[in-house]
Amino acid sequence: MSDIDFKNIPHYREHFLDGSHSDYEASEFVILPVPYDSTTSFKTGSRHGPKAIIVASRQLEDYDIEMNFDVSSVGIYTAPEIESHVDGPKHMIDRIERAVRLSSENGKIVGILGGEHTVTIGAVRHFKNVYPDLSVLYLDAHADLRSEYMSSPWGHASVARRIHEICPIVEVGVRSLSVQENDFIKSEKIPIVFWPTSLTEECLTDTVLKSLSKHVYISIDLDVFDPSIMSSVGTPEPDGMLWPEVLRLLRSVTKERRVVGFDVVELSPGEGPESCTFTAAKLVYKMVGYVSETNN
Repeated sequence: MSDIDFKNIPHYREHFLDGSHSDYEASEFVILPVPYDSTTSFKTGSRHGPKAIIVASRQLEDYDIEMNFDVSSVGIYTAPEIESHVDGPKHMIDRIERAVRLSSENGKIVGILGGEHTVTIGAVRHFKNVYPDLSVLYLDAHADLRSEYMSSPWGHASVARRIHEICPIVEVGVRSLSVQENDFIKSEKIPIVFWPTSLTEECLTDTVLKSLSKHVYISIDLDVFDPSIMSSVGTPEPDGMLWPEVLRLLRSVTKERRVVGFDVVELSPGEGPESCTFTAAKLVYKMVGYVSETNN
């Protein structure tokens, strides 16, 4: 099979990078664009994130200095872009779960381009069925642990709560939450690293790894970064993580655990300079490299 058959899922497509290593059978990774932002509560625009990341990715160099290899050589297939379901987030989550299941056949590693953070729920549902011991590393400025928000349990402010109901979750970078969320964290003993943190880099990594299982899904909301380097998000929060801090954590986790999938979400390209979009594309590329580096 040289392509994914999404005949029952409305879609259209473009290619991450230049498409030169885009044969499905020969690719280790599948990039799945999901331009969905229907539950956004502040600034909309993350629906434009996947396409912007794909366009910016064409300007990336194939060779990565840090990893010392051509990351594109592992094969990066771009799946069709998943069309939004207008009947609501629950239906969209179901659609994403089906799309991830199709994309991950034959052991492919799926990287989702969001869209809002809601897209993560569908992916985690699928991977939990495949890997019973699944846990999730969740990088975000917000706790996202509300039982419901704006009368919906499926919105972007409840993503981590829904994931917690599926499998263990570890949160890093949080610097905004409600009283109710804080109480929930304490009652459920959810591992969480608030930011800024007094932990050293080594202690941070150890703290995170102790709470993660063998099989891990990594979800990265771009607002985990400080707005000085990532202002193109719908709900920015000051005093966030910096590029080296995020990358060192990601590389450490990918070395010590088996990452079965990941997502990069919440890019709103109209809210900041073009450099933010390029940074998001570079982050996706780095994740592909880190995961491939440790899987091979």
